[in-house]
Amino acid sequence: MTRSTAPSARTKVRRLRELARYDRSTIHAILDEATVCHVGFVDEGQPFVIPTAIARINDHAYIHGSRVSRMLKLLAAGNPACITVTLLDGIVVARSAFNSSMNYRSVVILGSAEKVTGEDKKIALDAFTEHLIPGRTQDIRASKPKELAATTVVRFSLDEASVKVSEGPPSDEKSDYESDVWAGVIPLELKSGKPQSDPRLKSGIPVPPYIQKRKT
Repeated sequence: MTRSTAPSARTKVRRLRELARYDRSTIHAILDEATVCHVGFVDEGQPFVIPTAIARINDHAYIHGSRVSRMLKLLAAGNPACITVTLLDGIVVARSAFNSSMNYRSVVILGSAEKVTGEDKKIALDAFTEHLIPGRTQDIRASKPKELAATTVVRFSLDEASVKVSEGPPSDEKSDYESDVWAGVIPLELKSGKPQSDPRLKSGIPVPPYIQKRKT
């Protein structure tokens, strides 16, 4: 069942409220499909928005990067942030420019991060790999201590998160439905292409099945 009330005043959707959802299952599904998020934060009064990879474990969204990254330093210190994820599903072509739009699924997460350490850090980094390429961790070597030390991992609770979902055909003005202009939806989706082997790959190594079957 879709939750109809916002978990906090800060996450309540005010524009196009009919598109809002707050249930964890929808939040999880969008985060699990996404590969990139945008992290908004403020450093010395200057706002920044940085794209980065995202992964989910249970009710937390995870971000990682270099330990010398300004963004990761600020997040690990508990500075407030806003994480956004958008999946673009189609271009809605209406009979007027004003009513044309896009079909999308988006998540906004507000809060402060918690730094992830120890065994949880290794689990989180494996989750990033498996999120992008399911099955990959069974083949690659384990992270070296110096690699783990060079990486910062933080996580955000999903306690303050909201979703907007826009879907379906265009909604035109009544008089425009008599127009002879085409209207509808142009579906969009992200697809994987044919894997390209590293030029320095040892001879005879085939593309693993889990990479061959990866669809997105």
